[in-house]
Amino acid sequence: MSGEKILVVDDDAKILKIVKHCLERENFLVVTAVDGESALAVAKKEQPDLVILDLMLPKLNGLDVCRILTAEYTVPIIILSAKGDELDRIVGLRLGVDDYLTKPFSPIELVLRVQAVIRRVQGWWKNQTSQALECGTLCIDPGTRAVTINGTAVNLTSKEFELLWLLASNPQQVFTRMQLLNKIWHSDYEGDENTVTVHIRRLREKIEPTPSSPTYIKTVWGVGYKFAGE
Repeated sequence: MSGEKILVVDDDAKILKIVKHCLERENFLVVTAVDGESALAVAKKEQPDLVILDLMLPKLNGLDVCRILTAEYTVPIIILSAKGDELDRIVGLRLGVDDYLTKPFSPIELVLRVQAVIRRVQGWWKNQTSQALECGTLCIDPGTRAVTINGTAVNLTSKEFELLWLLASNPQQVFTRMQLLNKIWHSDYEGDENTVTVHIRRLREKIEPTPSSPTYIKTVWGVGYKFAGE
């Protein structure tokens, strides 16, 4: 693991300097932004492998930046914020962020979390076969992380894709919400199983012909979800 590009977004110059130094010492390439608007511009230009994102940003707040990034890219995100509010963490998780660290933070811990997220992402790719799954008009390609319906591309966030692939590659297997939370978010946040519910709803809106009567992702009442196909 070396040479990955990290985008660090924070309006505090001192924190930017510390984080940049710590990451570069571990051979990461670091680009920075000081507000929400410039963060989106840098992300588009640099195509980072991971984003470290502060919530309290000028021009465009961190959660709005997060919503746009997760909608347009598959980049993993670590939220770094002085706000320790549980609600912010839950909102971030529901948006698909990979980790959350509260200021003041240990630079060593931040580096370890960055390395852990990158290992998970790289490990996910290595474990995937190149063979696409087809179910009716739905096609899921793990090699390119592309999803199409009748040949038309479907735009999924990183977490939406990983959730869909886990279910589709294990047809008829029932997963509880907590199992899905742990497998996709690598998290044991108690009481936040609604994160999974929200992502399932969004997935259905994107891939199901009739989201209210799903063909692919079925609810197993009182248990969780399974991929049924046609």
